[in-house]
Amino acid sequence: MRVGVARAVAAGWVRERMRVDPAIEGALFSGSTVGLPDDAVLPPWSDVDVLLVRREPGVKVGKFVYRGVLLEVSTITWAELGGPEDVLGSWVFAPMLRTDGVIADPSGRLGAVRERVAAGFADPVWVRARCAGVRRRIEAGLRAVDAERPTAEQVLAWVFPTSLLAVWPAVAGLVDPTVRRRYVRAEWVLSRFGFAGRYPGLLDTLDGGGVGLDPARVRAHLAGLAVVFDEVARLPREGFAFGADLGAAGRPVVFDGAVELIEAGRHREAMFWVLVTYARCHVVLGTVAPERERALRPAFQAVLADLGVASAADRRRRADGLLAALPGWQVVMDAVAAEAVAG
Repeated sequence: MRVGVARAVAAGWVRERMRVDPAIEGALFSGSTVGLPDDAVLPPWSDVDVLLVRREPGVKVGKFVYRGVLLEVSTITWAELGGPEDVLGSWVFAPMLRTDGVIADPSGRLGAVRERVAAGFADPVWVRARCAGVRRRIEAGLRAVDAERPTAEQVLAWVFPTSLLAVWPAVAGLVDPTVRRRYVRAEWVLSRFGFAGRYPGLLDTLDGGGVGLDPARVRAHLAGLAVVFDEVARLPREGFAFGADLGAAGRPVVFDGAVELIEAGRHREAMFWVLVTYARCHVVLGTVAPERERALRPAFQAVLADLGVASAADRRRRADGLLAALPGWQVVMDAVAAEAVAG
């Protein structure tokens, strides 16, 4: 399907939703489709991300298929979005509003923010602010890794701030960040600005060098994930922020997306979302079906072992190692940002 067709379907869903929910006062596209031309092809493992802006808090709608398009819908309030300068300083929101991704804006409020963000997006002051926000999130997340929590929760608490190191180059390079393919995008940005030699070290922070993680081993881990994923998909997942990602609608994103990366020679990069999904599945199992969680744990532990984070002590060492390396990465990101702003 072409991106333009998929976006039109998403816009139709938004119009229907706004008719029945008057608290929704705006909507915009987010995620990997932002900035893509209408004639670009949307792979079957990619979704169209939509952010609803509400006057009061609402629950995340999540991932679902609507008229043949996989949608991922989240919500935010005006207070959480903030004004133009709040958005300009946000590495999360600024990329969504740098281009004309507004779907619905009855009041014109989003349009006013978008106009200001588009004009100031490449201003060095705001680029530095967004980069500083990424670094703060990395530091806060890695310092908060708690060995007392269940293993799956510890893993999520470690892997997401660790993976933000791969988001940082995109933010510095004025490139829209992405989620599942963040490592692929990081290599592209670093190479574009003359820092290709730094990418192996960045990827090492995820998998400790990838020793033993050849394509066959990653495919084996993906097969093991399919077993636990399909079991979790049959369980109640209400109350989990990522619950919709672990059902039928989210399956192609996880598995077809991983296969595409493996076949492209990106098996190490594929392990990021394999690990995230494995951990999320075990969070659900630990709450809903603890006996099954214990039974299925060995395969999850094998993934952690191959990534070099099998124990809480391992994860703490890796977190501390990355924290210590951040000043060196700051130099790289500053250089990338300077070149990106210069043009």
